[in-house]
Amino acid sequence: MRVAVARSQDAGKRDHNREQVTSVERALSILELLASRNHGLSTSEISRAARLPKSSTSYLLRTLVGRGYVRRDPETGQHTLGIRVLSLGGQAMQGMALRELAMPLLRQLVETTRLGAHLAILDHGEAVYIERIESPGFIKMDIWNGRRVAPQATAVGKALICQLSREEVQEIAGLHPLRQVSPRTIVTLPHLFEELAAIRRRGYAIDDEEHAIGVRCVAAPVFSATGEVVAAIGLNGTVSQLNDDYLPSLGKIVQTTALKLSAQLGGRRSR
Repeated sequence: MRVAVARSQDAGKRDHNREQVTSVERALSILELLASRNHGLSTSEISRAARLPKSSTSYLLRTLVGRGYVRRDPETGQHTLGIRVLSLGGQAMQGMALRELAMPLLRQLVETTRLGAHLAILDHGEAVYIERIESPGFIKMDIWNGRRVAPQATAVGKALICQLSREEVQEIAGLHPLRQVSPRTIVTLPHLFEELAAIRRRGYAIDDEEHAIGVRCVAAPVFSATGEVVAAIGLNGTVSQLNDDYLPSLGKIVQTTALKLSAQLGGRRSR
């Protein structure tokens, strides 16, 4: 009897999973259909064109409208793509533009400084590396595309959050507590606020062995047309490579490069 019940439960789970996959496929079909048309479509037209039951079409449309992926005209009942889809597309295009525009600048940084260079963005309160070029020497850093790091423990992370309000920084700290990554990591909000203020005055951020002992980084924010920070460009190397005498000039080099990318994106410094 227990075996029969278990088999019945497993079958029920499989049916539920199949229903979920089918719903996703149907929702995507609706979005693709609306994207292919220059005018709005009624529920009946969508149902016929997508070959879906009208009841299922109505349910999916209500969900998509509620999430902002589809817009329904209250007067005509016609459906078109919503602003949420356009926003996602814009973010994807911006990500592609960032990489394409940043790569020549990163190469130039590596050629000029003989250090590793990287590009990062802020995603859900974490700094995420999206492009990198290793240094031409034998020393390689523990960085790869897609790696997520605590923003307060890295130069790119601090550059990414340096223009945020205190409330926004506190919100990030609530999502990702300020844990100690190395003995030199910033672990308190007052210390972090002081550091972010210094970055705004200086124009670039410094990771002084805060993520890994023996490693230093400098980074500067990249600005959008609205003055928001959309990315950060950084250089990394050993403490001897980024020594106290060389660090300020490297910071200015990175800041100049980041502002070049900002200009190509139509960006400007917010303050």
